[in-house]
Amino acid sequence: MTEFTPLASLMGGALIGCAAVLLMLANGRIAGVSGIAGSLLPPVDRQRFLPSAAFVVGLLAAPVAYGLVTGSAVSQKVSSNMPLMALAGVLVGLGSAIGSGCTSGHGVCGLSRLSPRSLVATATFMACAFVTVFVSRHVIAG
Repeated sequence: MTEFTPLASLMGGALIGCAAVLLMLANGRIAGVSGIAGSLLPPVDRQRFLPSAAFVVGLLAAPVAYGLVTGSAVSQKVSSNMPLMALAGVLVGLGSAIGSGCTSGHGVCGLSRLSPRSLVATATFMACAFVTVFVSRHVIAG
């Protein structure tokens, strides 16, 4: 079952919020991970490439830095069902394309800017997440 970690979650959320504010101050960009990662794909915008690459490298380096600082590895449990994982990836990509952004862009940055569109997008993401967790834990798992 899922462990309840309110302090760690609060600290993580605060760090994500600080990172979003810093990115906005430094680059004038919203910390939408799907948009930032997408800007690394062709056609490449040369002005955005290096800051976007640095942001993605930071995302990938964070768990390594955490492990070096704490001496314990980040634990992440992911399904070994490859067709399911591929379908999940396609659905997440489709959702971000249809919603014109991802959970970080809408949920963190959009809600903090009081964007009605982001409120609808985040409510949709969260409703889908609730249904997915319920189905995977209570319907599929038996």
